[in-house]
Amino acid sequence: MSLAKVMAHCGGSPAEALRHLAAAVAQAPHDPEPYAEIAELRDQHPDEVARLVARPDTLPTVLADAYLRFVDGDMDRAALAMGTLTGQSPQVSWAGAPWFGSGRFLGTVGAPALADATMCLLDFGHDLDSDDMRERLAPWFTAIDAVTARDPLPEAMARMAILLRACGMTDASLALCDRADAAGRVALTEVVRGSTHRARGDRRAAAAAFERAVGLDPGNWSVLLDLADLAAEEGDFAAAAGFAGRGEALAPPAEVTVRAAAAAYRARSTGSIADLDAFVELAPLMPNPWYRAVLAGRAAGGEGLPPDRAAAARALG
Repeated sequence: MSLAKVMAHCGGSPAEALRHLAAAVAQAPHDPEPYAEIAELRDQHPDEVARLVARPDTLPTVLADAYLRFVDGDMDRAALAMGTLTGQSPQVSWAGAPWFGSGRFLGTVGAPALADATMCLLDFGHDLDSDDMRERLAPWFTAIDAVTARDPLPEAMARMAILLRACGMTDASLALCDRADAAGRVALTEVVRGSTHRARGDRRAAAAAFERAVGLDPGNWSVLLDLADLAAEEGDFAAAAGFAGRGEALAPPAEVTVRAAAAAYRARSTGSIADLDAFVELAPLMPNPWYRAVLAGRAAGGEGLPPDRAAAARALG
């Protein structure tokens, strides 16, 4: 359908035209024609389209923003917009767009920007671990391979490996971490590697990676909390309390989660009523309800704790 027909169909409204063109892209992401019509729409209605994409807050305007950024040569912003679009609606292979797989885009977009874009895919809570999802996201995997080969920045590569893990591609995620190490060792790579081993159920390999991360970044309290949780999963609550306590000493006072975890693990390992009470006080302030429930169950299991206090802790789960 030509742009003239689109505009006639949409009553002459550029906003309606974008909605129509976005629907066309969703039906056939690899078709270049709707993208050409988006560019033509801007040529014919520059002020209105500029206004629509200035604050893209709908799928059609994010789609237009992504493509027009590409047309204008702003590949980093184009990648971020495509990440937002895909993250919001991964049921469509938006990245199948011809421009996203073009040499012009893949040869120019920066690795940090592509890494930021892959993080956008994870911001909306969709389950990406299925064959259908991996097929739709295949252009992202191609982009990761191309950009990391051209611009091998360790931290960016480690962040991209998180997307691969989220898609169930744990072997590929670990391989990308190995490539990141070859470019330069950073703590984030070990954190991502450890989390991937943990997702595979290999606690020993996960703990080893987290220990290496602490060696590279001794002030990283978050990794110490990961080590605490791994120890707790193995039933070693004394070690868990030790790791969490070290993290608590390093973290800013506002980091409630590590303080709650340290109190919970001390209560479990020592039967300390004071630490159980501290956990009960801190737990409602934790931002992650799932982790709060996990800690509540662990804290309440401390030997010799008064039943009423233990019940109060369990109730927080």
